Amino acid sequence: MAASMATSTTIAGLGASSLPSQQRVNLTSGFIKTRVAARNPLKVSGASGGRVSCSFQRDWLRKDLSVIGFGLIGWLAPSSIPLINGDSLTGLFFNSIGQELAHFPTPPAISSQFWLWLVTWHLGLFITLTFGQIGFKGRTESYFDK
Repeated sequence: MAASMATSTTIAGLGASSLPSQQRVNLTSGFIKTRVAARNPLKVSGASGGRVSCSFQRDWLRKDLSVIGFGLIGWLAPSSIPLINGDSLTGLFFNSIGQELAHFPTPPAISSQFWLWLVTWHLGLFITLTFGQIGFKGRTESYFDK
């Protein structure tokens, strides 16, 4: 080790710094197998007959635009009922958007009511869409008949 430190070379661009010379040392051991190049299992001849067999459904989302439409209507209807001091959640959210756009280049303050209405409105929308997807697909694929 001291011999390798003694044979150091100066690298241009690093000033007076010197690095030890790069000599490749191959270490072998009886406990470690030799290195094998990584191969793509899909291209190995004879692996699953050249076909990819996967039990995962490619269309796992199974999206349906009617679920999105009915879910949006299903959230807009109850969120438009004026229950919060005579205002609806949708009305409060849209009014806060207008107030924040009035001073557009500056972002909304952290204490602005806009953030509360934004999070509440979207959380309700996403919950409605999730349950709508579960209910609609569960009914069409007979999950609930069992």
